[in-house]
Amino acid sequence: MTTELTSQPQIYQGEYGQFTIDQNDRFEVIIYRSGLFLSALSFFIETIFVFFYPNLAVDPIISNSLLFLFILGLGISLTKIHIYLKPLHNLLKIVWATGTIFTFVLAFKINQSIIDYVYHNPLTLFGVGFIFVTLTGIFVKEGFCFNRLETKILTPLVPLLLLGHLVKVLSLGTEQIGLGIWATLFIIFALRKFWQTIASDIGDKSVFEYLKNKK
Repeated sequence: MTTELTSQPQIYQGEYGQFTIDQNDRFEVIIYRSGLFLSALSFFIETIFVFFYPNLAVDPIISNSLLFLFILGLGISLTKIHIYLKPLHNLLKIVWATGTIFTFVLAFKINQSIIDYVYHNPLTLFGVGFIFVTLTGIFVKEGFCFNRLETKILTPLVPLLLLGHLVKVLSLGTEQIGLGIWATLFIIFALRKFWQTIASDIGDKSVFEYLKNKK
């Protein structure tokens, strides 16, 4: 894990001038990465249940709890993610909120595992699927900024799996392989974030200041 957790502010040279990274900036990055890890871990555990403990995978309390932790982790990350284009950042928040609201409404309407219900009722992806749009957006951002192999694979894999299930063109075996790859790469991605330099996740703060003053 990175050793940059110093309390001393550090000065960097950005594209539009110098900027300072302080303890608050570093703490925000830790929150961002922790949110991603919570989301990835919840998804990974549910996937393990799907493959090896199917009764647990469809247990309403266990499955729904893991789903809500997955959603919560994404929400936490969205509050601290550094995206230069604020409209895009706000759009991801709106998309996440839309999917979250739909999922909570669905949870009150049915008395079973939401994941199991969505699997057998693909049209519900038009609501719950917004959450995965948010996740894909984060993968796009991470892939563009850091050129990570796992995010390059996950960016097309997630929407293709969901769309394939929605239109019923994927076999069960294909979906299982895709789910396994998704869960594995997601947890690898989240864990690798903790070894990444904190400054890289903060980005060039002079760009944020430039865009702010440009309005």
